[in-house]
Amino acid sequence: MNASTAPGPRSDGGPLVLGIETSCDETGIGVVSGHRLLADAVASSVEEHARFGGVVPEVASRAHLEAMVPTLQRACETAGIALDDVDAIAVTSGPGLAGALLVGVAAAKALALGLDKPLYGVNHLAAHVAVDQLEHGALPDPCLAMLVSGGHSSLLRVDDVTASVTPLGATIDDAAGEAFDKVARLLGLPFPGGPHVDRAAASGSSVAIDFPRGLSSRRDLERHRFDFSFSGLKTAVARWVQAREESGEPVPVADVAASFQEAVCDVLTRKAVDAARSAGIEDLLIGGGVAANSRLRVLAEERAAVHGIRVRVPRPGLCTDNGAMVAALGSEMVARGRTPSSLDLPADSSLPVTEVLAG
Repeated sequence: MNASTAPGPRSDGGPLVLGIETSCDETGIGVVSGHRLLADAVASSVEEHARFGGVVPEVASRAHLEAMVPTLQRACETAGIALDDVDAIAVTSGPGLAGALLVGVAAAKALALGLDKPLYGVNHLAAHVAVDQLEHGALPDPCLAMLVSGGHSSLLRVDDVTASVTPLGATIDDAAGEAFDKVARLLGLPFPGGPHVDRAAASGSSVAIDFPRGLSSRRDLERHRFDFSFSGLKTAVARWVQAREESGEPVPVADVAASFQEAVCDVLTRKAVDAARSAGIEDLLIGGGVAANSRLRVLAEERAAVHGIRVRVPRPGLCTDNGAMVAALGSEMVARGRTPSSLDLPADSSLPVTEVLAG
């Protein structure tokens, strides 16, 4: 078999695919057989970025280089396989940090060439959709996916996760996860901000402070019905905290966290349910790092249930960036007979979500 020939599904339930994810600050290697997860090894460099208050691209790239081989070995040991056992190699081709993507793509090409296995360069966002199959089975066609992370806040119509993903809305400035990080910094909470804000919010009041809901006015909805904006919310929180500090009063961290979180989750869930109803879609899938947020999960379930919409959310460990999601999409590519990528596959930091399979 050469790298341009697609394998067929295995008789034991599905193709055995190794997935490589290096789009940001986590080196992820996953092994999947059909819809069955065999290994999900992750090496995170988040502690190296924490002192800078955000991800530093050069630091991330170096960390991927150092972590690639040991993480690959750990994944194979966990799955109980040898590299030559796999049917295909899948890798995140984009979007993401250019240098970080390049490390993963180069490693995947080397493996595909050395092992004489087909290579699939896949879209990071589509992989966040595909990973849900490892927990809840085959995706309904169509479904609506809301992806919320540090770099993306998107609403996508998914008719075929391997070939047909249509953007309905996206962030026009700060993504939801980015807003969580910035507000956490304002409140003196550690990086990454999402889980720390969530924990702080648990003891606060979500109605203590009336923070704005971006792109939710009647005029905004005419032009940006399914788009998101969190820049104004972040600024509103900063001004509220600053005014409190200047007055000499203590900042009620829990109340600020809860009120901010409620504003984010309110907008996300309202627009997601509206988009699903508008498209006549009965299944809403939520993915990306922010999908681990406890309030987002509860509010989405409540609002979707009112309109008979089913909600699917992977467990928190599969929401953040990982190799399992890449392997899951690669496995689906093999199962549906998609033509593999060529060995001149690029690392594309701005790969559009409509390009599910690159190269």
